[in-house]
Amino acid sequence: MSSFVQPAVSGQEPSKAGQYRPISSHLAITPPVSVVIPAMNEAENLPYVFKTLPAWIHEVVLVDGNSTDNTVEVARELWPDVKVVKQIGKGKGDALITGFAASTGDIIVMVDADGSADGNEIVSYVSALVSGADFAKGSRFANGGGTDDMTPIRKLGNWALCTVVNRKFGARYTDLCYGYNAFWRHCLDKIDLDCTGFEVETLMNIRVVKAGLKVQEIPSHEYLRIHGASNLRAVRDGLRVLKVILKERSNRRSLRRAHALALGTTRGEVS
Repeated sequence: MSSFVQPAVSGQEPSKAGQYRPISSHLAITPPVSVVIPAMNEAENLPYVFKTLPAWIHEVVLVDGNSTDNTVEVARELWPDVKVVKQIGKGKGDALITGFAASTGDIIVMVDADGSADGNEIVSYVSALVSGADFAKGSRFANGGGTDDMTPIRKLGNWALCTVVNRKFGARYTDLCYGYNAFWRHCLDKIDLDCTGFEVETLMNIRVVKAGLKVQEIPSHEYLRIHGASNLRAVRDGLRVLKVILKERSNRRSLRRAHALALGTTRGEVS
C-alpha cells in the first residue's frame, strides 16, 4: 500500500499546494533482491509470471532446464536484463541450487514459472526478512493464504507430512510442500542443499529449523497453473518427501548421539 506526503513548504504556488507525492513501500527495502525462477518449457506462462514481478528487484535469474520451446527468448523479451543460466543436471532441486549459486542478491526469492505465484507478494516476504527473519516461508494454509490447485488427496498428504515434521523437528509450520519462499543468502551456508527433486522444499524447511534460523510464515495464495501440465506426481513425490524426513530425522539422532558421546568423553577426561 502506498502512502502520501503533502508538501509543507510555505509560499507554494496554489496549483501545487494540493499535490501529493506518492511514497512506494519498496523505498524502505534496501537489500538487493534476486528472484530465482526454474523453468522448463514455460514460454506460455512466463508473461503471467513476469508481469507481477516488482520493478525494484535487483535481478531475475532464470534457470532453463533444457527447454525445447522458446522459454529463454520470451524471458529475455519480457525482462531484458534477465540472467539466464543453463541447468546441467535434472530436477527442481538441482535447478534451484544452480540458480542460488548464480544469484548475487543479499535476499533470494524462489518463484515457480507456471504462473501459480503472485509476484506482488514478494514485498511481504522481503519485509519479513528485513524485519528480522532469516527465512520467509510461504504458506497456503496460514491465515490469509489459499490455494486453487490442490486436490483433497494432496491437501491431506501435505497436512500429514507437515504434522510429522512439526512433531519430529519442533517446527510450527502450517504448510510444508510449497515452493514460494525467500531467505537471506547466509542461510545457504547453514542448510547445505543436496537433493535434486521436488523434495528440495521440504529439505529446506527442515534444515532451517535444525540450524536454529528464525522462520516467519507468509500467507500466500497459489493459483492454478495457466498452461501445460505439472510434473508433480502426488504419490511418487510424497514418498520422496517422506524419505527426506526420515533421513533428516535419522541424521539428527546420529548427531545427538555423537554429541552425547563427545560430552561424556570430555567429562571423563576432566574427572
